[in-house]
Amino acid sequence: MRFPRSWAAAALLCLPLSLSPCITAGTAQAAAPVTIASYDFEDGTAQGWSPRGSGVSVAAVQDAAHSGSASLLTTGRTDTWNGASVTPPLEKGVTYSVTAHARLTAGTSANTIALTVQRTPDGGTTTYERVGAGTVTDAAWVEISGTYSFTTDSPDLLLYAESSDATASFYLDDVTITADTDPGRSGVTTDFETGTAQGWSPRASATLAVATDQAHGGTAALLATARSASWDGPARSVLGKMTKGSKYTLSVWVRLGPDTTAGDLGLSVERRLNGTASYDQVAAPTAIAAGGWTQLKGSYTLAYDVDFLSVYVESSSGTFPFYIDDFTLTYVPAKPIQTDIPAVKDTLPFQVGAAISRAQTLGGHEELLTRHFDSVTPGNALKWDATEPREGEFTFADGDYLVDYAAAHGLRFRGHTLAWHSQTPDWVFKDGDRPLTAAPADKALLLKRLENHIRAVMGRYKGRIQTWDVVNEVVDENQPDGMRRSPWFQVTGYDFIRTAFRVAREADPAAKLVLNDYNTELPRKRQAVFNLVKKLRAEGVPIDAVGHQLHVNIEQPAAAEIEKTIELFAGLGVDQQVTELDVSVYTDFVSTYTTVPPEVLALQGYRYKEIFDVFRRQAARLSSVTLWGLADDGTWLSTFPITRLNAPLPFDDELQAKPAYWGIVDPAQLPPLTRRLDAPQASVKIDAEREQQWNLLPDTPIARVGDLAARFQARWSAAGLAVLAEVDDRTCDKADTLTLRLGGAARVVARDGRASWYRTAALTGGYRAEALLPASAALGGKLPFELVAHDAKGGKDVSWKGELTLTAPVKPTTAAKGTPVVDGVADAAWSRAPEVTTATWIQGGSGATAKVRALWDAGHLYVLARVTDPALSEESQNAWEQDSVEIFVDPNNGKSKGYDDDDGQYRVSFSGRQTIGGTFDAAGVKNNLVSAAKVVPGGYVVEASIALPTITPAKGDLLGFDVQVNDATGAARTGAVTWNDSSGRSYLSTAGWGVLELGK
Repeated sequence: MRFPRSWAAAALLCLPLSLSPCITAGTAQAAAPVTIASYDFEDGTAQGWSPRGSGVSVAAVQDAAHSGSASLLTTGRTDTWNGASVTPPLEKGVTYSVTAHARLTAGTSANTIALTVQRTPDGGTTTYERVGAGTVTDAAWVEISGTYSFTTDSPDLLLYAESSDATASFYLDDVTITADTDPGRSGVTTDFETGTAQGWSPRASATLAVATDQAHGGTAALLATARSASWDGPARSVLGKMTKGSKYTLSVWVRLGPDTTAGDLGLSVERRLNGTASYDQVAAPTAIAAGGWTQLKGSYTLAYDVDFLSVYVESSSGTFPFYIDDFTLTYVPAKPIQTDIPAVKDTLPFQVGAAISRAQTLGGHEELLTRHFDSVTPGNALKWDATEPREGEFTFADGDYLVDYAAAHGLRFRGHTLAWHSQTPDWVFKDGDRPLTAAPADKALLLKRLENHIRAVMGRYKGRIQTWDVVNEVVDENQPDGMRRSPWFQVTGYDFIRTAFRVAREADPAAKLVLNDYNTELPRKRQAVFNLVKKLRAEGVPIDAVGHQLHVNIEQPAAAEIEKTIELFAGLGVDQQVTELDVSVYTDFVSTYTTVPPEVLALQGYRYKEIFDVFRRQAARLSSVTLWGLADDGTWLSTFPITRLNAPLPFDDELQAKPAYWGIVDPAQLPPLTRRLDAPQASVKIDAEREQQWNLLPDTPIARVGDLAARFQARWSAAGLAVLAEVDDRTCDKADTLTLRLGGAARVVARDGRASWYRTAALTGGYRAEALLPASAALGGKLPFELVAHDAKGGKDVSWKGELTLTAPVKPTTAAKGTPVVDGVADAAWSRAPEVTTATWIQGGSGATAKVRALWDAGHLYVLARVTDPALSEESQNAWEQDSVEIFVDPNNGKSKGYDDDDGQYRVSFSGRQTIGGTFDAAGVKNNLVSAAKVVPGGYVVEASIALPTITPAKGDLLGFDVQVNDATGAARTGAVTWNDSSGRSYLSTAGWGVLELGK
């Protein structure tokens, strides 16, 4: 079989679908040679061959051919060593067979054509090694063949054809290189213990040298200095070491160089085809701690034809020196996908899709995709930066490939996305170097660019892409009008949305047009998106559907909130689509696992179950659900918001079904799960009334089954375990029950009954039960507990089964109403506010403490902290290791295991330095804090004003609230104490904070 391709490494570099198929390692017999490179010039290019010698010319021609219709002609030679050369992907220690066919041009006398390798070993002298030669004439094609191997690292290596006649012109055709082993599976290891660079070379002008002053393993490492740019540094060719469609793990250890105290380093791949370069990130830039080694590691699947492939280490900015050591590239054997499990698409009443790139259309990924899904969304291929990087210059290679692939495999296609504030080139928002403004001429220019872009992109795929995300993420619920202050909005207002949908309708009238956004399952964002869609549709803007991204986690938000969103938008008469679903295994933006625990994967499975239960109930209002990725080996959450192991999808890194898959397809296959919940200490009256103690925490929801749902809390005291449950059950029946099982003993609450140990009360659409169960309770104890709500008429149950941990009471305090001057001096208004003391130690057992008061007004919370601390220090570079006060505020008292976007960690040091923590770099709260600090005898005072823009504060409101005092000694934190939270995780989770009630 011939290999019409212009690249080396045939086993690695399979052709586009329009060309003949190639043999890969996966299809070859074990004993058969593996084709490493093949060149037949049938595509009309030189396929990577270039002239050797001044004045020499090489070109694909159709004057003659050994097979097919083309060959490579070499002319203009003036010396015997002149000819045609190529860089093949050869590696040391492997024996290769090289075969070529040669013929002289008409009228040329017979001479010798030779295949030769020019090789320069690391630190050695260039050598010229004959592979094979033959006497060639102009009358017929002659085969030239031989074997070749080498045993030392040699980064510079060329295979070339030359002639004994200095001026003879000749043809080459059907050049093949084979080996008895598959280099695409043998991997690469470099450790620099030989004292050489082992194939690594600078990308630009960097200086690379083997150093022995630092080493991760052994005694040597490679030091990169004199870098000219952030991307300049060590690079190593891996051409031939990766097979197209195969998966590889890449790892390298890095360390900051001499006199460098901070910097980010990442691992990337550069690939080229016919001189066009592209770059793929393997490991995102990571902050490298001074004085130690950090591993950069990631997986990579080569999804493109290439004639150049290199891995390199770069910085996100700067040109500081750094070391690398112990690099490995390892082939990951493909595990066959499971074919004895149900296809996801066959179990759902709506379309189900996955976000993909080229890599997911190859090998096992392709099998998984076509077996389980019936639609696809391109992750990046149709975004503005990919399709129009420069004005009027469109690039559709990836888009065309994916659209063609989908059509060939019967997959429906969602286009993503036409107008977005991210991944849009800077030129779009500029006139030359000048940023566009809201001036009429600039607005007209930007809207014209938007129109041109949409007409070009949608026009190309008219009739082939069924759905388009026309505008993406245009809502910011923290703004008064609910609109994101993107360059689009700042220049055009709402008109970019109006224009985008109008032009999209004109460009393809049959396409379904979607407004897509995230966090629509959260109440404030939900309402803001709803208001926008309602407003625009009332104007006649052709919004056909709303896209709910649904990037959620294993705990939050509650499935009921997702259902509320779908039900709300149904009132607008729009179609709805879930567009980017994934379920992170983390509830915060800091934690990381080295291996995701089985119980977390089980919890994720139940989470997928409850979410897809919602989707099935709402199927009449949903046309599609798309997962944001195919399997865990290709998720954006591996690098966002931080680099960490994440596993958010139904299939794992090896494309095998996880509990998440079974949660969608067959929940009966889910593993047993022990849920966990804190039960604080408190005494309550068993009267079926919701006293204030129950309001200090939100209820724990139990996923709905049919029309039955429930939520509950628990408290413990010397009297036993108190439980409050509220059940949604509209079909009132005397046989409805609530079963409470503590340990092995079960007690049954009748819906309209009462007993000495329980009471019930009717609620609209359901009922409330409050019960006291006998229990031997003590702080820190753990009680096995189960709650089952039974709907007698519907025959349905909802249940929670798990373990209660008996914790300390939730501390409440009160903020008095008043508005102080924030200057570090206590106004008279503060005397009206109750005072609390930080006395819950999370580090150490003595040191700085604070007496704290709070005030509030129509838009703010005010906090005054008087800190006792005679020795003050800000020596540490880390803000949390300086003498400081941290104020934690959750305006909605959500008590979640992570932060919502309006939850904040507000830190003020004794000198007044502010640092603010929250979700996504505290984007939603970073402007909320105004503070003053003043050093006083024996300590310092912090006074702070914290804006509350996401609520309208009113008397009786409950806020999540806590205060932490950090005590520094020199450059270290030696003590930390809070008012309520004993977990030491206040910076990650709001669950352990106390409660602040807004008083008179």
